[in-house]
Amino acid sequence: MADGPQTDVSRPSALPTAKLLQRPTQPLVDQSSNEYLDGIEEEWNKKVDVEIETLVDGMADIVSLASIEDKDKFRIAQEAFQAQCRAESMIRAAHSLMSTIHSMKLLLLLSDETQIAKRRDAELRQVQAEKNDAQKKAAALLDELL
Repeated sequence: MADGPQTDVSRPSALPTAKLLQRPTQPLVDQSSNEYLDGIEEEWNKKVDVEIETLVDGMADIVSLASIEDKDKFRIAQEAFQAQCRAESMIRAAHSLMSTIHSMKLLLLLSDETQIAKRRDAELRQVQAEKNDAQKKAAALLDELL
């Protein structure tokens, strides 16, 4: 049995008998981990953009509905209903954004801390090396002046 390329990315898939979420039968193993993660990041960015656009459009519509002019009772009731519908869609968008934020917090908390620690340590070593070089240059310049 030929296995696809090994990656560190979790690739969840639906059970073969599941009917709720249709996924491709062949996993996308031709992508590298970085490409897969970039795709997921792009999906999250699009979802956040859509929800924020819903909030902005809803607020603009509610403000436009709040105009003061000569209105009859039917028009007032109609605009009240439109404002209520917009507010409900804005609430759904806000809840979706909160859910996305919660998911991101969990991903950060449950992520691979060893990789983060390695990157932090490598950056610390680089900064310390730069600091030592700068101190040596400063000492050499000070010696030249004195």
